[in-house]
Amino acid sequence: MTDIYRSYTPAEKRKRAWLVVRGAKQAFADSVDPRLDRRIEQIDARAEERGQLEALALHRQNDRARAELAAAKAAERAASREDRTAARDARKRAEKRARATEQALRRAGL
Repeated sequence: MTDIYRSYTPAEKRKRAWLVVRGAKQAFADSVDPRLDRRIEQIDARAEERGQLEALALHRQNDRARAELAAAKAAERAASREDRTAARDARKRAEKRARATEQALRRAGL
């Protein structure tokens, strides 16, 4: 498995699958058209570029959520008795957001 994260659009997935099947048929007949490989490489390059941008955005979002969680925990510890309930609710929201961003990273395989 490759360490490169690629993000394909639905149209790119369909087109790439069609090109792979077509290439397999041509390989079976021993007459592979090199344009098919170039087209697949172009699709992969676009998906890799998009994947890098999305991975960077996910990591930034996760870092931000973790920082917000740390701030919310500190605010809860420093809160007065009257403000503790609101601080606890804010911490719980921050924990939920941090879990969601970590789950998104895991789903993306990052």
